[in-house]
Amino acid sequence: MLQLLSRRQFTARLAATLAAPAGMGAAWAAPDERAIRIIVGFPPGGGSDAIARLLAEKLKDELKRPVLVDNRPGAGGQLAAQLLKAAPADGTTVFLSHDHTISILPQVVARPGFQPHTDFVALGGFATFVNGLAVSPGTPVKSIPEYVAWVKGQGGKSSVGIPAPASTPEFLVQLLARKYGLDLVPVPYKGSAPMIGDMLGNQIPAGIGSVQDFIEYQRTGRLRTIAVLGAKRQAAIPDVPTLSELGFKGLEDTPFYGIWAPKGTPADFINAFTHALDKVVALPDVHKQLTELGLTVGYMTPRQLDTRERAYTQVWSKIIRDSGFKPQ
Repeated sequence: MLQLLSRRQFTARLAATLAAPAGMGAAWAAPDERAIRIIVGFPPGGGSDAIARLLAEKLKDELKRPVLVDNRPGAGGQLAAQLLKAAPADGTTVFLSHDHTISILPQVVARPGFQPHTDFVALGGFATFVNGLAVSPGTPVKSIPEYVAWVKGQGGKSSVGIPAPASTPEFLVQLLARKYGLDLVPVPYKGSAPMIGDMLGNQIPAGIGSVQDFIEYQRTGRLRTIAVLGAKRQAAIPDVPTLSELGFKGLEDTPFYGIWAPKGTPADFINAFTHALDKVVALPDVHKQLTELGLTVGYMTPRQLDTRERAYTQVWSKIIRDSGFKPQ
């Protein structure tokens, strides 16, 4: 009996030993060391690119994974959004963008090739910002009244650069033209960087874009922002008035920055990424640098970002309809 018992014990222990690696493998997974690609729909050198590179550097430390920025400019971020839709939903590809691509493009392009509410999942937001009207160094004005008088002195007609066609800045050009009785012609560019290049060279007298795109040139006096949108002045340029202060109401709602992933991305990646983004945005040096870029910094959960995006879309859908614009 003793010999038989020992064999049974031996057999049981041997079976347990052989089964242990499989059991351990089911309970433990190797850390995910694959790189995360942050797609940016605008060229290097612009505000979105600078923001993405700042966040990527910090996110890699929190996520313990390489985080790379992949610039895919074209069509106001449309190409980048289509790339995100086609990307595998495996936690290796995300999209950093703002209101134009997510909220405006689906309303102004007949076949955008993506629908954010069905093709993407929000990972979280990190800031809001405002657009502003800036003038080139050769445009001799320092305020909206001076700008209006200057344009009227040019026969009432002038061109205004915009970073993308059928964008919020294009509709703002139309609103300004109607408000002040001017013939303002929007000139679309492929992103803010080439627009600003032409502004610096006095190839175009003015441009409308996000404050973070103009901010460094504003500080050095190479461009002058003469008005901003939003309900209040911006901390980075407190001397610049809002259009609301100047009597131009209805443009107080502010656009936003967020990060999205393809629909179907695993929940564990979404949770890890949103937690990391929350921590990164709260870092004092990140908060300081984003504020200096002209952003109003504040983490938004995926639900908060989604709610804000839908509300913003509703506001601008009315402006777009009232403009008479037809999706192209």
